[in-house]
Parts: sequence; structure tokens; C-alpha cells
Amino acid sequence: MKIGFLGLGNMGEPIAANLISAGHEVTVWNRTASKAEPLVKQGAKQAKDVAEAANNEVVCTMVADDNGLRQMLHGGLLEGLPKGALHISISTISVAMAEELKKLHAERQQLYVSAPVFGRPEAAAAKKLWIVVGGDSAAVAKARPVLEAISQQVVEIGEDPVQANVTKISGNFLIAAAMEAMGEAVALVSRYGVNPVQYMEFLTSTLFAAPIYKNYGAKIARQEYEPVGFRAPLGLKDMRLAIAAGEAKTMPLPLASLLHDQMLTAIAHYGEEVDWSAIAKLAAEHGGITG
Repeated sequence: MKIGFLGLGNMGEPIAANLISAGHEVTVWNRTASKAEPLVKQGAKQAKDVAEAANNEVVCTMVADDNGLRQMLHGGLLEGLPKGALHISISTISVAMAEELKKLHAERQQLYVSAPVFGRPEAAAAKKLWIVVGGDSAAVAKARPVLEAISQQVVEIGEDPVQANVTKISGNFLIAAAMEAMGEAVALVSRYGVNPVQYMEFLTSTLFAAPIYKNYGAKIARQEYEPVGFRAPLGLKDMRLAIAAGEAKTMPLPLASLLHDQMLTAIAHYGEEVDWSAIAKLAAEHGGITG
């Protein structure tokens, strides 16, 4: 399949590499052109602009936020994507942005699905992402070979692309809530002399035997917040998206508001290059625990 891929950051680059290794004909574009060089060596074609990359059967976008995607849309994607071709948005974007995409692509007789991914960069490199996809059944069927080449599971969540986006947003909200809770719990037991590593190993092998608790629990117990897989500003953005999605349906999310403030505080204390799990570090410091 001929695929255009726009956005080659920490997640986009390994995802595009997996599409190349799966045998797809991939054309890549990134705002910083040098980021495409490793993929070109693997067999990708480098587009001179967004429109050239979009002129394919399928175009995938992986960007940090709504603004980045909107710049691509009006910077050549909408004009370059042929009628009947498919745009797969694999980014974490707002429900309002997903509604905008539905409208814009429908006006141009282009197909669109939302397919945001769950997983950190190392999962992307290992084809271990989980993907939720929303959209018209014919468009989703066309997207499946692309999504299956980069993931361990693809779940069809509904025929409205927005349903996939709100699933992703709410999922990231749950992850942040788990990290905050683990940070507070680890800080509490540490003040009573309980070994935090042993504590988390016990809980994640019994009551909380899930990847989020296992992976982030180990980092929090050891106070290991590097390497950075998902930067705190992106976590802050996702809490904003959750709050906005709630407001659109008159749905209060008080915990999301707390997590928004915790992400903002972590950035104020540790800078923008810290991992979002550093909200757990705040809990330790507030409890008088230093690493």
C-alpha cells in the first residue's frame, strides 16, 4: 500500500519504520527534514512538502497537538489527499478537532478514521501498541492493514471517529490518575519504613497486575523518571483535552482538574523535559521524601 506519513517524533519515527518493514511503500515528511534521514535509509521516500506526502492511498498523521495537525491540514494535506483516499489520525487530539476533521474530509469526499495509539516509544518500536479506531466501516477496513502492521491489537470502538478520540483521552486520564495514586501510596508506605520496591512488586503481582501499574509502579518505587517516554507538557495537554471533552457534555471531571494542576506543578518544578510520571515525584517531595 502507498502510505504518506506525516510527523516523525518519538512515536512517529518507529511507527513509520514498522510500516516500511511490513512492505508498504512509505513517503515521509517532517517539519525538521533531517529526522526523515534514518527512514530514507530504510527505504522510505522523503516528500518535499505535506501535499506530496498526502498524495497517496493513505496518509497517517502523528503530531503533538491540535495546532500541529491543523497546520498540516491547511498546509497541503487536504489539497494533496485524493478523493476516496484515507486519512488516519493516530495522534491524541481533542474531540472538537476530530469533529472538524470529519467535516473537512467529508466535504472533499475523502475518508477519515481516528486511530489513536496507546503505548510509549519503546512499544511503538516493538509493534506492541494498542489502537482504538473509530470511523465508517469501509474506511476502518481500509485502515486495518496499516494499523495491524504497527500494533499488537486493533479495537473498533464505534462508527464515529470521535468515539476513538474520547476513548484515548479518557485512557490517558486513567493512566495519570493511576500514577498520582501510586505516587501518594508509595510516599505513604515509605514514611513508615516499608521498602517501596517490595511494596510495588507485591501489589503488581497480585491486585494490580496490569502493565500500567507494573511499568510505572516500578519507576515510581525506584524514583526513576528517565528516560523520558512521554513529556509532562503532553500529559498536561491531555488533561486539558479531558476537561474540555467533559465540558462539551456538561460532565464535571474533578480528578482531571487535580491532575491538570499536578502536571503543571511538575513542569514548574522540574522543567518541560521531564516525564509525566514525575507527578509521583511531587507526592514524595510533599511527604518529605527525597531520592
